[in-house]
Amino acid sequence: MSRKRSRITKEEMSSILESEGGEGRNGSDTSFGSNSLLICETQSLRHAAPFSTDPIAVAERERCSYGRIPRAQAVAGTAPRKVRVYSDGIYDMFHQGHARQLQQAKTVFPNVYLIVGVCNDKLTHSRKGRTVMTEEERYEAVRHCRYVDEVVCDAPWEYDEAFLEKHKIDFLAHDDIPYTTEDCEDTYAMIKAKDMFVATERTEGVSTSDIVARIVRDYDIYVRRNLARGYSAKELNVSFLNEKKFRLQNKMDELKDKGKKVMTNIGEKRVDILTKWEEKSRELIDAFLLLFGPDGRLSSIWNESKGRLMQALSQPPSPHSSSPPSENGDHSHSPSPEPEHRGSASPPPPKSRRCDLLWEEQADASSFDRAEFSEEAAQRQLTDDGSDSDDDYQDTSPYL
Repeated sequence: MSRKRSRITKEEMSSILESEGGEGRNGSDTSFGSNSLLICETQSLRHAAPFSTDPIAVAERERCSYGRIPRAQAVAGTAPRKVRVYSDGIYDMFHQGHARQLQQAKTVFPNVYLIVGVCNDKLTHSRKGRTVMTEEERYEAVRHCRYVDEVVCDAPWEYDEAFLEKHKIDFLAHDDIPYTTEDCEDTYAMIKAKDMFVATERTEGVSTSDIVARIVRDYDIYVRRNLARGYSAKELNVSFLNEKKFRLQNKMDELKDKGKKVMTNIGEKRVDILTKWEEKSRELIDAFLLLFGPDGRLSSIWNESKGRLMQALSQPPSPHSSSPPSENGDHSHSPSPEPEHRGSASPPPPKSRRCDLLWEEQADASSFDRAEFSEEAAQRQLTDDGSDSDDDYQDTSPYL
């Protein structure tokens, strides 16, 4: 990332002064020194804070007659110039805790010019560990904070008198926690001894370490999110199998989201759905009763089938029993009585036992045999003359 530094030319300064009423009534230009406060305030709103090597920061430092302002004057706001307060840090993944700390440093005195030092990557990695953002990204994040007036790149980890005089620092603002090194127990011991230390409060519950811990804890979620956004597995340092697993989980989440949307739409249209369901249920019940009810089609079909089945299984009418044979051997058949109504169906014959039918059949057969036997005996009486056959019969009548 290329470092973008803001530079204001004399023409830009003049335009700022004219827009803010910097020109006097007599037409003479207002001096730069008397309107430095106005220029700095306008600069902080329109542009990012300059680096310490930018011309506007250098000019501001050269105009300052360095003599450390006592704490009493700084607190009372009676100092002849702006109080130059210095604050430093890593400012990795710039968050609200950093912004609040810089706000406290900016407002510790009534009239403060805030200088912020940011350590480079080499020094930070050797002293504290690896950072998420690069030094260029951290520089840009700090210089775009509205409380910052100037940014010092490659800030030192420890301080000496030469560094304080170079940047004309009056006070140093930091949280009141001893930072130990290999050489000393507190890097701010010399600053505190000079009565140049201003304590700020840390914001509980938020820090860069906490944010990194949350990212590591929810590693799978962030990897899946970045894969869905188009990052490759190589860029995320994810293996082939893990990539497939994460993509499958993304698909499952998409299906869950679609299901939730469907349920939401159903909840919004539940009144219409219940009304339609009630109508359909009524139609279904009516159709069921029409088919399976006591007067339904299925009952009619069953009654008809039951009648046909009973008629098919009922005993057929038995034949009329023959009258006993007459004296001459003929069977007398009495005429069957006429039915009372020709068109009406005769009632079914009474059921008789099987043995009665057999007795009637045997009685008919025996009567028929007796009739045949009586006819044969009468014929023999007419032709019998004592011979055994008809061929031996001879007519001896004298008339023949």
